[in-house]
Amino acid sequence: MAATGSQVEGLVPIILAGGKGERFWPLSRVKRPKQFLCLDGSDRSLLQATGDRLGELCGAQKVWVVTASHLADGVRSQMPGLPEDNLLVEPQGRDTAPAVAWAALMAAKRYGSDAILGFFPADHWIGDRQAFAATLQSAVAVARSKQAIVTLGITPNQPATGYGYIEQGEAIGEFNGATAYTVSRFTEKPDRDTAEKFLGTGKFTWNSGMFVFPAGMVVEELRRHAPEILTPLEKKGVAAYGELPKLSVDYALMEKTDRHCVMPAKFGRDDLGDWNAEEQLLKGGATNVVQGGHIGISTRGCIIHTEDEQELVATVGLEDVVVVRDGNVTLVVHKSCTQDIKALVKQIKESPLYGDRL
Repeated sequence: MAATGSQVEGLVPIILAGGKGERFWPLSRVKRPKQFLCLDGSDRSLLQATGDRLGELCGAQKVWVVTASHLADGVRSQMPGLPEDNLLVEPQGRDTAPAVAWAALMAAKRYGSDAILGFFPADHWIGDRQAFAATLQSAVAVARSKQAIVTLGITPNQPATGYGYIEQGEAIGEFNGATAYTVSRFTEKPDRDTAEKFLGTGKFTWNSGMFVFPAGMVVEELRRHAPEILTPLEKKGVAAYGELPKLSVDYALMEKTDRHCVMPAKFGRDDLGDWNAEEQLLKGGATNVVQGGHIGISTRGCIIHTEDEQELVATVGLEDVVVVRDGNVTLVVHKSCTQDIKALVKQIKESPLYGDRL
């Protein structure tokens, strides 16, 4: 069934909203992580935009959110229309495998084992909503007809080294105009030479972290491949979290199951990994990307961000530098080093003087 209007029929969307987003520090803090931020110049946070998008496509009352206990009130504040029964609050972070397992169990209990679930990171930007809707409808068709786990693969436009790659195997069929393939292998964050070779084959996509599957089938696959996660959750529910291993869903399930396939997609997605992503969203031909007050001389290719509209950042002679001012913290970093902000945050966390700035 093709997507009609703005609706994706038969999908229950579940947003994973427990991430930290440390590479967006100091704007991203412990209780205000990346998904709570507005980075595209709009008045909607990444979480709100994700909820809006999925609500429009699947129905607002079907949207679920899985988040950490210290972020639950923030989710409630940002998504006041979210039914309380659709909010799953993890007492402690155990990575994505327990989150997916718990949500799959709860959704299967409510909607039945045949329900088709979709999991989506809370902090992604999606460019083409119409293409996104069509891709999701195709993924639902694959998941239902093939009883498969469908990962949405993003067609690479550069030999990026910060993403996981999926190699396509044999085509398993065309579904509403989109082709799904078996998965030959996963490669996590290859070096540049390897990434360039991958692009040259035309058979690799980036692992988007978005996947669609039948609830009951995945519960059984988790029982087979990750019983140390599924069994305690079945017996104790959320009270089992303290005894669960910390595992990603890719490691615990996706790389082990033989029910997995990949569907290449082209809907304009960005996972907004660090401050350089703001430039990609807002560049618009300007010399600098500025949010907030800024006056500069001989300043080119910079990203300037202030949260307080009364504050002014003044620069002279800067090029390719990120300057972020928020509260009692100012960050100055070269654009080529933004991936190192995570290591900087770790150092600050260990500081007796500045550990409270996180």
